[in-house]
Amino acid sequence: MREGETKFTLKNYKKLFESLYPQLCVFAYKYLSDLELSKDIVQEVFLKVWEDKMTFQNENHTTGFFYKAVKNKCLNYLKSKSYKVTERYESANLKAHKTEEFNISEAVAIETTVVIENAIKKLPEKAAKVIRLSIEDYSNNEIAEELSISVNTVKDHKKSAYRKLRNLLGFLTIK
Repeated sequence: MREGETKFTLKNYKKLFESLYPQLCVFAYKYLSDLELSKDIVQEVFLKVWEDKMTFQNENHTTGFFYKAVKNKCLNYLKSKSYKVTERYESANLKAHKTEEFNISEAVAIETTVVIENAIKKLPEKAAKVIRLSIEDYSNNEIAEELSISVNTVKDHKKSAYRKLRNLLGFLTIK
């Protein structure tokens, strides 16, 4: 191991896993459109890194490695015979997934999703539920029915949540 390289202990590897796993699953899902398969692939990458006792130069190198490893594993899966037999993936789409521009836009989308999810977690529980259902295209009436609250309460939760989210996420706006 060279000077400055990081070797993982079980404790700091677990911390790394917990911080990267959700966003890597979202990243893999963009390729595979299958959440369970995405989770499996991300877990396989983490397991391989642990088993091979890999070391990294710094945190940015570590994060970049995991994104690239997950992307490659997803692309390998998409190219595999079992996938071709079951899904018939268009090669044009596969080529699009390989472009640098696509990777950058996907990384930005994933990071933005993580930031928004963290902001929603800071909302009061009912307001967070209302916002999540709203994101899933539930109408105010459907949300009210789902949560056993009045439509006016749904509107109040939305109004309050949007105000708090604007404050929490104001830095995301382009000026």
